[in-house]
Amino acid sequence: MNTKLIMSAAAFLLALIGIGLSFFSSEVVSFAGIAISKTSELVFQLLGALYFGFAMLNWMAKGSAIGGIYNRPIAIANFAHFFIGGMALIKALINHPGLSTFLWLLAMAYILFALFFGYLLFFYTPVAVKKL
Repeated sequence: MNTKLIMSAAAFLLALIGIGLSFFSSEVVSFAGIAISKTSELVFQLLGALYFGFAMLNWMAKGSAIGGIYNRPIAIANFAHFFIGGMALIKALINHPGLSTFLWLLAMAYILFALFFGYLLFFYTPVAVKKL
């Protein structure tokens, strides 16, 4: 399995979300249907910083062995983020099926990454380690 591709793709998705939330927080707040206030903008900007920081973590770790016991904290953090986020998105979409197509696509991406990171976390051992 090409963990570098998975880590890079996750970093790219998280960076896009992080940059969007950081620099276009008022637009995202109004798109989400939340009353625009300085507090809501600040919360979304902080959320953007969190996403961008997580993206940088994934980007910097993309060349490392990931799977099994190797870089387990990174694998667990990614799995937890994508699994919990995916479940929350699916719950929202089931309860409100009229939500935007973007949220459906985001939910699919989250579930896909949850599956990838779950596999890396619980079943995968890097090839370089197997040869030792």
